[in-house]
Amino acid sequence: MSAITETMGPRVVTLKVELAGGLDILFDGKPQLEVAVAASSVNDDGAPSIRMSELITHLSEEVMTDSRKDLFVLDGSIRPGIMVLINEVDWELEGEEECVLVSGDEVLFVSTLHGG
Repeated sequence: MSAITETMGPRVVTLKVELAGGLDILFDGKPQLEVAVAASSVNDDGAPSIRMSELITHLSEEVMTDSRKDLFVLDGSIRPGIMVLINEVDWELEGEEECVLVSGDEVLFVSTLHGG
């Protein structure tokens, strides 16, 4: 049992996820999702939190309905060609997979690769 579960009981982080540029097709055609992920730690303010890598795993393993996982993730990370914004800020400025997320955060995934 993790320290967070022992001290606070099971907690979740609820996030708004938006999918654009055709990524919604991989998620049953839903361009907006609200996802709840079990918290793995707490942030500096004591709020339940997860890392961005945990959200990526949750989305690809639990939420994604399309079997073509490689269109979203590659080697456990977001596939090149997908832009990610966390609360309207490029995730590269926020630490990418190590960025800490708390309830209420908004994550936008945009595919920049299009056929034509």
